[in-house]
Amino acid sequence: MGQVTIYLDEQTESLLKRHVRKSGESASRWVSEAVRRRVASEWPPDVLEMLGSWKADDFPDAAELRRGYGKDAKREAL
Repeated sequence: MGQVTIYLDEQTESLLKRHVRKSGESASRWVSEAVRRRVASEWPPDVLEMLGSWKADDFPDAAELRRGYGKDAKREAL
């Protein structure tokens, strides 16, 4: 298992300590899970390469998609 030294500003360190104290987890475990969640939530490179590859005329516009649905139901006043 590798070791990493990280430097946190006071506010971030305080947040980490507060969470660890409440959860009973170690700071190492919490940071490890945070890294895993962050990496898992990013798009894979092959998906990122597709950005901008579709042409605007490949998709119908909103009016075309809504055609045939009829009139909206009456909405409540806020």
